[in-house]
Amino acid sequence: MKEVNLVLGVIGADVHAIGNKILEYALTNAGFKVHNLGVMVSQEEFVKAALETDAKAVLVSSLYGHGEIDCRGLKEKFIEAGLDDVLLYVGGNLVVGKQDFTEVERKFKAMGFDRVFPPGTMPEEAIQALKEDLGLM
Repeated sequence: MKEVNLVLGVIGADVHAIGNKILEYALTNAGFKVHNLGVMVSQEEFVKAALETDAKAVLVSSLYGHGEIDCRGLKEKFIEAGLDDVLLYVGGNLVVGKQDFTEVERKFKAMGFDRVFPPGTMPEEAIQALKEDLGLM
């Protein structure tokens, strides 16, 4: 596989790091070059990192339930920066309370995310989606 740069991070005031590290490990082992921004990452930091690394995809996670608020307007920032072709993935506990995932997915796709993953998604599923979406299969 040719070298493909990815940006990974936990958005907003979220400090949940374990899933982030697991994803970094799995994505690296799958052959991706991962630029892990860690936790408590702002929208601007995601955009800056995507620009600096020539990222093909940005993977945003949120576990504390405020992803809907933290992710609002992110796609627009990518478009403003000329990065409208960068894939945007999001996953985790994205909303407060129990909500039907189909509705959650609809909300995030309407915000411009290419893929939306529910809590408990295994890294292999995201890796498979990346390979499909980036034409690496």
